[in-house]
Amino acid sequence: MTLNLAQLRAFLAVVDEGGFGAAADALGLTQSAVSHAVAALERTLGHAVLSRRGRTAPTAFGEEVLAHARATVASAAAITDLAERRHGGVRGTVRLGAPPSVCQGLLPDLLARWQAEFPNVRVRVFEGEDDEVAEWLAGGTVDLAVLVDPPPGTGSPIREDAFHALLRTDHPLAAQPRVDVTELADDPFLLSCGCCEKYVRQAHAGHPFTPRHRVRELGTLLAMVRAGVGVSIVPGLVASMLPSDLVLVPLTGRVARNLVLTGPADREEHPAVTALVDSTRQPVTA
Repeated sequence: MTLNLAQLRAFLAVVDEGGFGAAADALGLTQSAVSHAVAALERTLGHAVLSRRGRTAPTAFGEEVLAHARATVASAAAITDLAERRHGGVRGTVRLGAPPSVCQGLLPDLLARWQAEFPNVRVRVFEGEDDEVAEWLAGGTVDLAVLVDPPPGTGSPIREDAFHALLRTDHPLAAQPRVDVTELADDPFLLSCGCCEKYVRQAHAGHPFTPRHRVRELGTLLAMVRAGVGVSIVPGLVASMLPSDLVLVPLTGRVARNLVLTGPADREEHPAVTALVDSTRQPVTA
C-alpha cells in the first residue's frame, strides 16, 4: 500500500474547504483532479474517507485518518521549507485563523507587511469566533492563529485591545472623553454574546446589569445601535468597521483583551509560521 502527498492534500482540502469545488480552488487544481486524488486515496486504503451524501464530510474512518494526514502533510511541508530556507528565505502556504474583529481591524496591515517581508509565503485567512479559532489550531485545521488571552508565554503579543462604549454620534455621551458604565444605565443595553461577553460583564463588575437584547453577530449589533435600539460595549478593533454615525468612547474603568499570534503548542511549527511569529515580536497597544 503506497500513499502519496497529493492524495492526502486533496483529502484535507475537501475537509477544510467544505467541498470538492472549494478544495480545487484552494489547491489550484480542477475539481476532477481533486475528486480523482481522493478516490485514489480511498482505493489505496480500502475504505471511504469522505461521505458524499449531502454536505461532504469525513466518514468515521476518515476522522481517524485526518490527524495523521495533517501531520504527514505538515511534516513534508516543513522539510521542503527547511531546504528552501537554505536558498534564501521561507516559502509555502500558512493557514491563519482569527476572530472577525481581528480579521477586519488588524489583519489587513499585518498581511501587507508580511507580503513585503515574505513574498514567497502565502497566508490564507480563516475567520471564526475565539473558541473556534483555538480549536482549529489545536486540531491542525490552521497552522497559525490569533488567540485571545492565551496562557502567559504563548506566541507573540500583537495587541492589547481595550473595550469601548458603542454609541450613536448623536448620543449625549458621544462627545465625552471617557464613559463610565453607570452612565449607560439609562439606555437599553445590547450584549455582544460569545467570547466578548465575559469582558462586558467584567466592565460592569459591581454594577447592576440586565441586557435588553443578546446579539451574537457583530453586523447585527452595529445595525441595532445605528437604529437607536440601544448601546453596547465592544473591542476597540471594531473601530475599523464603524459607519460614520457610530462612535467608540473609551471606558473609565479599563478592560482589555490580549491578542497573541501563535503557532501550535503540541507539534512542530511550519518554518514559515516561525518566521511570521518572529516578525511580530513587538506588541502594539490600542
